[in-house]
Amino acid sequence: MSSPSPNFSSVKLPASLVDQARRAAEAQRRSVAGQIEYWATLGQITEETGLTVLEAREAIARYDAQAQDQANLDAIEARFAEAADSGGLAQAVRQTVQADRRRVPAATSTRARRAA
Repeated sequence: MSSPSPNFSSVKLPASLVDQARRAAEAQRRSVAGQIEYWATLGQITEETGLTVLEAREAIARYDAQAQDQANLDAIEARFAEAADSGGLAQAVRQTVQADRRRVPAATSTRARRAA
């Protein structure tokens, strides 16, 4: 399920701010727009909550990490569902069980030889 695309608006910004954002964006591997959005979010959090900039950065980092974790879980769940729907999951389980069964007699006989 894809999320609806966000609405965008154009704004005029001083060239010096855009240049600063460009330099900061490269270091953080963000787009220029993403860097300006990050700065705006940081400013909004500090104004609305009274947090320090450092506390706001930490809050954003935690939020981003949680969102990334959720995205990773969603991707794993989607791959699992796809494998289950295609029959690939059952096949993978069968192969794992067969491989384990082949290893068990070898491991059992090795333990028996060591005990003797």
